[in-house]
Amino acid sequence: MKRQDYRLWDLPTRLFHWSLALAVAAASVSGQLGGGLMSWHGRIGVLIVGLVAFRLAWGLVGSTYARFRQFFPTPGAVRAYLRGDWRGEGHNPVAALSVLGLLGLLAAQVASGLFSNDDIAFTGPLYDLAGKALSNRLTAVHHLLSKVLYLLVALHLGAIAFYGLVRGQNLLRPMLTGRKDGQGEPAQGGGIMALAVALAVAAMAVHGAGGGWMPPPPAPPPAASTPDF
Repeated sequence: MKRQDYRLWDLPTRLFHWSLALAVAAASVSGQLGGGLMSWHGRIGVLIVGLVAFRLAWGLVGSTYARFRQFFPTPGAVRAYLRGDWRGEGHNPVAALSVLGLLGLLAAQVASGLFSNDDIAFTGPLYDLAGKALSNRLTAVHHLLSKVLYLLVALHLGAIAFYGLVRGQNLLRPMLTGRKDGQGEPAQGGGIMALAVALAVAAMAVHGAGGGWMPPPPAPPPAASTPDF
């Protein structure tokens, strides 16, 4: 008997998920090693800005189960899930809290990093908008949020392991193939125009995060002329 499955996660959602995982890992390694890798740390941070912006836009115009309105964790939905009464596809209410928490934390993390400095040679692309004193405070926030991020990532991985080993639900397969076993309504929407909109939002976010809209630096003063005697 053939196994039935249905379309759950669209390709843009899956590409976002794995790109973000790789980018966060690369940002963590480059930030920990420091030195010459700090320039790459900054570039990866700008990339993460684009990825988060894409996901926020895709949460509005993407396919069914990628949209925030489909899985927004209302108090009633969370209570129903904890009682065992919730039924649905995509992110359950507790997983939705995790997703929104990770997106919010990453947004704050990369935003603080754009203004940060390492007191040696690295400054974030928007450092000049903050100045040294505010940059130092935002750098401290950036380091603090990185520790919270590690905790949330560990909880995320632990939840995947729990669902796979205890509840027998493979959460990785749908995020790899886009399809989930069983019967359910296939995802709709998220076509080429929606993708173009989300990519445009991401491109503007990357441009701004990289300092593209900052005023140009002032022109250097003219060289003093030497009198000709």
